[in-house]
Amino acid sequence: MADQTPTPGIHHVTCVVGDPQRTLDFWAETLGLRLVKRSVNQDDPSAHHFFFADAEGTPGTSVTFFPWADAGSGTVGAGQVSRTAFRVPADSLDYWATRFDDHGVDYDDRVERFGETVLPFRDPDGLPVELVAVDLPADDPTVPWTAFVPEDAAIRGFHSVTLWLADPGATADLLETMGLSAVGTEPDPGAAAGDERTRFAADGPVGRYVDVVPAVASSRQGHGTVHHVAFQTPTDEDQASMRAAVRAAGLRPTEQIDRHWFRSVYVREHNGVLFELATSGPGYTSDEPLADLGGRLVLPGEFEARRDQIEAGLADVTVPRADTASADDRPA
Repeated sequence: MADQTPTPGIHHVTCVVGDPQRTLDFWAETLGLRLVKRSVNQDDPSAHHFFFADAEGTPGTSVTFFPWADAGSGTVGAGQVSRTAFRVPADSLDYWATRFDDHGVDYDDRVERFGETVLPFRDPDGLPVELVAVDLPADDPTVPWTAFVPEDAAIRGFHSVTLWLADPGATADLLETMGLSAVGTEPDPGAAAGDERTRFAADGPVGRYVDVVPAVASSRQGHGTVHHVAFQTPTDEDQASMRAAVRAAGLRPTEQIDRHWFRSVYVREHNGVLFELATSGPGYTSDEPLADLGGRLVLPGEFEARRDQIEAGLADVTVPRADTASADDRPA
């Protein structure tokens, strides 16, 4: 690896979905994540952009969504993030299976992977998601949001993403350039006969893992697929050095783009997966107090001057609130 600061792990994952209200209801109410920012897609301000995270929007906990109604159904395949996994406290998977039964969530039998128990499921758009039971350290940086799910079961940031790749070797080299190390390989029961899952690990406490699996199935961006995965480059200096390293690896990263709550560099890696390098700051509290996160439509920069026009073009949505939820949806 070059002299750049290694990435601590995943910063956020952004996905494509269809119906904005259904997305809010599922990710806030059923899964219990906090809506920390309600905005628009800065490249397409006719569409919402929802950000869900832990109670404080800690880097490594944020999953975001573009509700593009006209995108059509997607197909998960080679050149994509095929699975997005979140950490939950050890011994909480029984709670989640019961909750999924109560809410009609489509889920699969639990599997063991690298010594951990995994509960696979799908969101209403068919997005493949997993919960991984882990022993959380006493100094874990995430802050559970308990409006809908009790603390002893609440999602605590990312565990990993799984990449399906036609040429895993090229991406493996890039991950090592970014500071991740291969830590294990085991058979992958969901892949073709003989295929293996290789795990790469960063040194951060949240979103440490990237799993790589060979795949040749065709893919299509659309509802139920991941648009991109972002990795933490905490400071501008970290990002600049990582950008230089990625460029030296033969890729073509963008210049830095100001995304208001963080600054971003994008690069499409060798197999076609869109990677982002994202700074830690300014953060989600740069334009809303912590207590009010997600409470209003935030329009960054030049979009504020077009608020009336933008709001008129957005679908009406209602943010789920614990004080108006049914008793079954509130934590005991």
